[in-house]
Amino acid sequence: MHPLASGRKTPVANCSDCSARTHAPADCSCIRAGRWCHSFHSATLNQDRIQHWWGQHPEFGVGVSCGPAGLVVIDIDAHRTGPPVRDRILPGIPIGSQVDLTGLANGFHTLAVLAALRGQQSPADDSTTLRVSTPSGGLHVWYRATGNRRWKSSAGSSPGRALAWQVDVRAHGSYIIAPGTTTRHGTYTPVDEVREPAALPLWLAQELDRTNHLPAPTIPAPRPVPPRAQQAVLAAGGGRAEHTLAAVLAPVEACGQVAAGAGFSDTLNRAAFTLGGLIAAGRLPQQEAEQALKNAADAARPGQELRIAQIIRSGLAAGLTKPLHVTGRRP
Repeated sequence: MHPLASGRKTPVANCSDCSARTHAPADCSCIRAGRWCHSFHSATLNQDRIQHWWGQHPEFGVGVSCGPAGLVVIDIDAHRTGPPVRDRILPGIPIGSQVDLTGLANGFHTLAVLAALRGQQSPADDSTTLRVSTPSGGLHVWYRATGNRRWKSSAGSSPGRALAWQVDVRAHGSYIIAPGTTTRHGTYTPVDEVREPAALPLWLAQELDRTNHLPAPTIPAPRPVPPRAQQAVLAAGGGRAEHTLAAVLAPVEACGQVAAGAGFSDTLNRAAFTLGGLIAAGRLPQQEAEQALKNAADAARPGQELRIAQIIRSGLAAGLTKPLHVTGRRP
């Protein structure tokens, strides 16, 4: 937790030195000395520090740094503004001109539409987790991140990474206002008796993954195809697509014979990168190759579908920039 300025929802201002000098929070002596500079970067669970801060300034509000706390908070806004262009209402989900958007006015509506499309309950109605009403009429829905995933924050109208219009995501790189904090506009108040965040629902995690709220896994920079990949393609006879595909998938399938320690992520990443190069060279059809790789990976590591999809997506994207024209093909 870290202090918020009295009556406001913004962090207490930095000291004069930090305000005048640009530097990384990790390099700041103020944080090491127990001062509150640099917003949520100064968040702490040290009870002595907490008692010192709020003992001297009981008027301060309370912010919670979402990333270190393992939180993903769905921040639903109810601003009175007109909706954006259709492709930014539910990013990645087309909304045709024939769909009547009359009455679509805020984040409660867009999140409800998204949940309905997936056959799920809207997080705004999730009574199993902590929900906090905001003075502006919005709602904070608190969830626990699971699986050691470092979910990324976003704003509900941002291009590139957004869940829905007027729905922000508070995770790594941002903070949330703790219930009970009072600003000049009102108090952040729990909706019911639930005080603990529930685990992030699977369907919502899948939507966050789809809308780029996970950092891309480390992938090879575009480079010549690794020798092992060249050898696998050549060994398959070069010309027959099914043999080529089988050769690339073989190391992924082999990981299924080992419970752990097989370097599965790296193996899958290499296979996706290689397939991307083959697809770019016109040697394999993309849909068939991508589905075959997904099937092989799912069989090797059941229950890791989200991570698998992310690695395949990133590996393919990198490989597609480097068409694989294998030389030395066997007759």
